[in-house]
Amino acid sequence: MPQRSLLIVVFDGLQSLDVTGPLEVFAGACRIDPDAYTLRTASLDGSAVRTSSGLTLVPDGALADAGDPHTLLVPGGQGTREPDPRLTGWLREHAPRAERIVSVCSGALLLAGAGLLDGHRATTHWSVCDHLARTYPAVEVDPEPIFVRDGKLATSAGVTAGIDLALALVEEDLGRDIALTIARHLVVFLRRPGNQAQFSVQLAAQTARRDPLRDVQQWISEHPGGDLSVENLADRARLSPRHFARAFRAETGTTPGRYVERVRLEHARRLLEDTADPVAAISRTCGYGTPEAMRRAFLKALATAPAEYRRRFHAPTAPRSATPSAASPPQPL
Repeated sequence: MPQRSLLIVVFDGLQSLDVTGPLEVFAGACRIDPDAYTLRTASLDGSAVRTSSGLTLVPDGALADAGDPHTLLVPGGQGTREPDPRLTGWLREHAPRAERIVSVCSGALLLAGAGLLDGHRATTHWSVCDHLARTYPAVEVDPEPIFVRDGKLATSAGVTAGIDLALALVEEDLGRDIALTIARHLVVFLRRPGNQAQFSVQLAAQTARRDPLRDVQQWISEHPGGDLSVENLADRARLSPRHFARAFRAETGTTPGRYVERVRLEHARRLLEDTADPVAAISRTCGYGTPEAMRRAFLKALATAPAEYRRRFHAPTAPRSATPSAASPPQPL
């Protein structure tokens, strides 16, 4: 298999984790298979750059000398708000030659500024999704997923989502076993699908201002298998069903029914990922009642059935020995 080249563009004001996170993933692949990738960083003129946290990064060289990579990765950070026009021009001319164009966090702003995202679906950090959509209306901005693939383009949300995307790319290139080994050594999970939301349900929805409604939100999260009808929830909030439904939507930005659906789906996903419980048991625990009802909910929200979701994202755990093992501990990658 031909060696793939990775070029990471660096510039003043970048978010350091947007570079080092994905870089550690690809470097981990190289420690397993030295022929997996060639890794290179480059700035406009080859000079050192200062990250948003004050860290100084010394690149391998200048973009003019970098050649055309297999994968081009553009990080985010404060430096994407008012980029050097020369950087935008370089991306506009050279990025289309790469086989894969990747952005992390607000790096999508640089790609959009170069016209590379026009007519494509993309995501970025939640805090700049509105800015990206307003400034570049030709881009189909999806604020929900942690990363989005659209042809040769791959865009991701903030910081750690860049690691998720890098692991997905390594899995695509080298297989699941190598990607899983890297994930274990980085102490992250090789299982977050790209369409996983940037926030949990509790973070994605607004927190109600009034105590009774906040208490109901908490109770829903702790009792996904309970009676979560509007009537029962309204009774817990000591409101009429009509008043409760109106107040809940006004204060959280979503309806009680939609909130319950998302809590149940999130809980079911965690159980499929983390446990070996049968699908039928999970469907009851999460309030679906039957496996078929849970299957319909998964197909509607994720376009995949629970069994297939588990096959793809369940993290196998090694069996624990009753006695200490004499084997040597695994060496760092």
